[in-house]
Amino acid sequence: MSRTYKATGINLKTQALGESDKIVTILTREFGLIRAVAPGSRKHNSSLGGRSGMFVVNELLIAKGRSLDKITQAQTLKTYPGLAKNLGKLAASQYLAEIVLCEALSEQPQEELYDLFNEHLYRLEAVSSANLSGVLAHLAHGVFHLLALAGLTPQVQICCLSQHPLKPDFTDPNWQVGFSIPAGGTVSLEARERLRKEGEREISAQRQRSRGAGEQGEINNQYPMPNVPSSMPNAQTIVVHRQEIPVISSRLGAMELALLQQLSQPEIMQIDGAKDYDWLSIEQILRQYAQYQLGRPIRSATLIDSYFAANHDATV
Repeated sequence: MSRTYKATGINLKTQALGESDKIVTILTREFGLIRAVAPGSRKHNSSLGGRSGMFVVNELLIAKGRSLDKITQAQTLKTYPGLAKNLGKLAASQYLAEIVLCEALSEQPQEELYDLFNEHLYRLEAVSSANLSGVLAHLAHGVFHLLALAGLTPQVQICCLSQHPLKPDFTDPNWQVGFSIPAGGTVSLEARERLRKEGEREISAQRQRSRGAGEQGEINNQYPMPNVPSSMPNAQTIVVHRQEIPVISSRLGAMELALLQQLSQPEIMQIDGAKDYDWLSIEQILRQYAQYQLGRPIRSATLIDSYFAANHDATV
């Protein structure tokens, strides 16, 4: 069996090793997620220096090792220099990379994930650096598509309780819909309120039945039925199975729901009237949902918070 193999991959993460090496985590088409040493890549004149940078796509020749494989050759196919020139784009790219690291498998082809990640990096790089809404919109678009590829997409077109379609009502400025992370998506507040009232009625009815059974038990104790053991309970236990009332994680207005619903499309559609804070709200909702589903925090999100807070204040 050959001790070397070829792969095409994009660098997702790097860390220093020893005095001059790096460990590079790479998403490859052919073998999924791999970790390999880039020997001497931290030296000034190393041929692997630039090729081991973040978001560089290489054609690789890799030698198998006992604990870590080693990159012996790398030919760069594509780079995304525009991402490093803007802190917002770089933070958004790292944000998407963290999700990819959670979803990617090792020793299995990951062609769809590889292509999807590269596509969204390309779109992020193409956005104008001055367009805060555009960067946020493309970040949210990428997060949604990555979740969808993993089968974790939130339900945003219909109510999780009633399964009825949800349509934003722009005519009512106070119109809102709920978003429940545990329930997996959007929830009609009217449907949730109906469920709550039904639950209260069932509890009230169960208490009345319990009181009636208790009174009958007193009568049975005074006038016991023949041939019935005294240890037998006089009333049956009534169990009521009710649909659980979902916790509302956040509330969305008509514009926020409209933006969230169009993220499933291949391209981002322009919606008149959408503001920076609308996209910030969508990013926050998707972030909390993704962290819940992936079981870990997205560390790069703190860069998004600080960058867009500072830039939003500067443009207001």
